[in-house]
Amino acid sequence: MATIKDVAARAGVALGTASRVLSGSSQTSADSRSRVLAAAAELGYIANGPARSLRRSRTDVLGLLVSDIRNPFFSELAHAAEQEARCHGYTVLLANANEDAEQADAYLRTFAAQRIDGLLFSPQSTVSPQLAAMLASGLPLVFLNRTIEAVDAPLYGTDNAQGVQQVLAWLQRRGHHDVAFIGGPDTISTGAERRAAYLAGRQAHGISSDDRLLDAGDFLAGGAAKAMCRILDRGVTFTAVFGANGLTTLGAVRALRERLGAEQAARIEVVSFDDLDWFEFASPPISAVRNDASSIGRLGVRGLVDLIAGRAAPGQRVPTTFADRTVRDVR
Repeated sequence: MATIKDVAARAGVALGTASRVLSGSSQTSADSRSRVLAAAAELGYIANGPARSLRRSRTDVLGLLVSDIRNPFFSELAHAAEQEARCHGYTVLLANANEDAEQADAYLRTFAAQRIDGLLFSPQSTVSPQLAAMLASGLPLVFLNRTIEAVDAPLYGTDNAQGVQQVLAWLQRRGHHDVAFIGGPDTISTGAERRAAYLAGRQAHGISSDDRLLDAGDFLAGGAAKAMCRILDRGVTFTAVFGANGLTTLGAVRALRERLGAEQAARIEVVSFDDLDWFEFASPPISAVRNDASSIGRLGVRGLVDLIAGRAAPGQRVPTTFADRTVRDVR
């Protein structure tokens, strides 16, 4: 296997110059970079990452553990985070918890073995043993969109209270009183925050306080469909449904159509916290809170880079917008 000495010899440069080029340093001339990179390609040189990491006490690798990669919100967030990390000279190891705390812990162990420089994490519930060990080690950590109250770490996420307020105002404008609300698990911070904001604001917006209209799923379509069926089985009437995230809304719509039929289900207005691409093409279209997943991903990486460098990272709530698809342009 070719060594860095072989590359330096082939390029006709000093060993230090070859090392700087191959480590990504900008302290080299364009001619030297061109010659070293060409020599490395010709020789098939592969850097010894672990050895370099031991010398530098860093790996230039960030761990990114998302809750569920099937959720378009987290897919968009992960893409933005990976692109932002590249701008700062970091590689991202992406893992999917699949909304499973045990699976999340397994990936945290893998990240620890890989000696990541910092962790971007969207947690499921509480502090697990592996997360506690990583925190005790002093590993820089930021939360993305979800947080754990017991952990003092910056959060970069959606302004849930603002998003729910937008939904409540929309429901009031549309004249809805009897609204079915399908939330997420209270053990997940976004589920707890969105439910709390809905309960706190419904009376002021003229929405029924009948708790038979409330249920919760698992932030996945299957669990939401079961929750929707439980509300239907209670025999309560409602004119609108509010799903606490995009996949929850999907499950609710599916259950309504299966239980009531497409025609009757279409008479019930649906609104969502999270916007999915197909919502505007549904019949009728589904109005939704729009999260800025890309900004959350990029801000999270910038915050983590600041922590790694010893700078403060205060966290940030990112504002939401609302897509009201009941508005039609009649021109």
